[in-house]
Amino acid sequence: MTNLSAEMPANGPIIRGFGAEGFRIEDQYYNGGVILTPSDAYAWDVPDTMCMDDAPLMDAMRQVQPEFLLLGTGKSLIRPSAKFTRDLEAMHIGIEVMDSRAAARAWSMLRLEERQIVGAIMPLG
Repeated sequence: MTNLSAEMPANGPIIRGFGAEGFRIEDQYYNGGVILTPSDAYAWDVPDTMCMDDAPLMDAMRQVQPEFLLLGTGKSLIRPSAKFTRDLEAMHIGIEVMDSRAAARAWSMLRLEERQIVGAIMPLG
């Protein structure tokens, strides 16, 4: 498992480490994907295709009304469908897509800035 800095003073859930199968957020391990909001972390069963029908993801975005969705797509960067991106933009939500290693690191930095974002990060494996 790759460890990230344990000294991050941000509010809310911070990713402390990640591996092929999941993430350590604060002192809890999440096997599989995670959805992150400024106040909570949730286990996430990653769908085969990103769409607006993903109830846990949509619930998080309605709760937060984020500036953008930080989408970590696993071991490599995989762009979501143009329809998914358009649907988010219609809700006035941007999207930042990157591999999950980069997304895990970016989440912590963005939370240090107290940005109102939602993260949906897939495991590396």
